[in-house]
Amino acid sequence: MSDADDFWPEEGELLVCTVSNVRENGAYLRLDGYGSREGFVFVGEVASGWVKNIRNHIRVGQRVVAKVIKVKKNRERVDLSIKSVSEERRRDTLQSWKNEQRANQIMSVVAERTGWDEAKTSDISDEMTEIFGTLYGALEECAISETALSDNGFSGDWMATVVELAIENIIPPFVEIRGIFNIEVWGPEGVHAIKSALISAEKVSEGEEEVSLTCHYDGAPEYRVDIRAPDYDTAERMWEEAQKAAVESLASVDGSIDIERM
Repeated sequence: MSDADDFWPEEGELLVCTVSNVRENGAYLRLDGYGSREGFVFVGEVASGWVKNIRNHIRVGQRVVAKVIKVKKNRERVDLSIKSVSEERRRDTLQSWKNEQRANQIMSVVAERTGWDEAKTSDISDEMTEIFGTLYGALEECAISETALSDNGFSGDWMATVVELAIENIIPPFVEIRGIFNIEVWGPEGVHAIKSALISAEKVSEGEEEVSLTCHYDGAPEYRVDIRAPDYDTAERMWEEAQKAAVESLASVDGSIDIERM
């Protein structure tokens, strides 16, 4: 018996299941994520309306989404309902399940590249899940921001491998990058020249759909540039244009600008 067999689902939980045995009065479903544990769905809970032949609705090996309607631990029994799951929730649950499967595959590749054993891989994956909510959510954050792991207290050379694989394999809803302008102006233009340079940098994103470029004061002479874009190519292009705009704005004053990509 695996460790997963020690756990039970909660009533009301939606589970991805695989049909393992079909009978006239219902079907046995293997519960994903719970080892070899199975649940049972009565024929009346398979589909709305009268089910004349259950095999017209489900078949062995089919993957379905079922709702837990009752858990009887003393009888080692889990009662399920398929008809209680709306089409929208079925799609969302299946997509989340597929995302977690993909995330586990990515972490398996990380383990191969870093030399982790199964226990180490599991420990790191569990830590990422605890902080980000899901393992896929953690990898999605890595694809969005290259500093997602370090920002949340992780450390180690392995993070670069995780970020690289996340960027290669996950398409996030948006990405974020960050840079720093270290600006000093010694002439009388002072703060006004700095402000003009930052405004010029921000203006490069005007007209760009789904792009946000903002400059923030982090303490003189450091100014943070945050860029959010639909993909890394667009984000890096905006970063290059922002640098050029800031440098050109400061060209006519007595000052300096040092630029750092975070």
